[in-house]
Amino acid sequence: MIEGIDKPEVSLKISKDRNILLIHGLWMTPLSWEYFEKRFQDLGYQVMKPGWPGHDGDIIEVREKAESILAGLGLEDVVTHYKDILNNLNEPPILLGHSFGGLIVQILMDQGFGAAGVTLDSAAPKGVHKLALAQLRSLFPVLSDPRNRHKVVELSFKQFHYAFANTMSETEAKKAYERYAIPDTGKPLFQSAFSDLISHATTSINYKNNTRSPLLLLPGSEDHTVPATVSKANYEKYNQSNSKTDFHEFNGRSHLIMVEEGWQEVVDYINTWLNKTLED
Repeated sequence: MIEGIDKPEVSLKISKDRNILLIHGLWMTPLSWEYFEKRFQDLGYQVMKPGWPGHDGDIIEVREKAESILAGLGLEDVVTHYKDILNNLNEPPILLGHSFGGLIVQILMDQGFGAAGVTLDSAAPKGVHKLALAQLRSLFPVLSDPRNRHKVVELSFKQFHYAFANTMSETEAKKAYERYAIPDTGKPLFQSAFSDLISHATTSINYKNNTRSPLLLLPGSEDHTVPATVSKANYEKYNQSNSKTDFHEFNGRSHLIMVEEGWQEVVDYINTWLNKTLED
């Protein structure tokens, strides 16, 4: 684990525009950031990648303990976890989140956290109603059984290949599945899917927030779990805000955008955007 994350009271010593905190998504751990971490470090960033509660450590151990420690873990628990970390940092870092981590970034930024924010294939906040058949097919194995809300759910390789790694060959997808995928809490998926039925849902965002830091939304054109049309609808919800919000779609990319071929281009695009945005 990066020094200072398990002891959040440790202050950062470098300028805020070179500190970046990475937030992984559902069915993943901080290991999924291994390529991004190294490249951002090479670009001069201090990288932090604290996991969701119960998601840090050796991935084999996380998998073995998942059933006993992750069942019932909700999105509000994860958001609070990251707020506690951020409240103990000396300077607000850049926030970068993937999938549900992207949704967490949007929630945190709406609450005043982050020098800037970037999302990759972000799960949608409350109020984004765009759906696609591929997304329904990706989420159906979990949402079709209400009991999964309180359980740990494991994706089969077939489900993972379709939902996360559909641009990869079966061999490549199998390697990614074996290296990165874990059984995970089903609760956040239900919280997101049925957020419109809850008046004060955890996934709520004030899309008119004019004090939010700059935000960049990056979807992949071939993503089945969060299709680019959903990300575009998410982006358009911010049209009534004066806060800087940008959007860029990466052609040919799946939901596993941070490890599939071409991931370097994604990091470099983010770095260019950050350099320009934080200098303006």
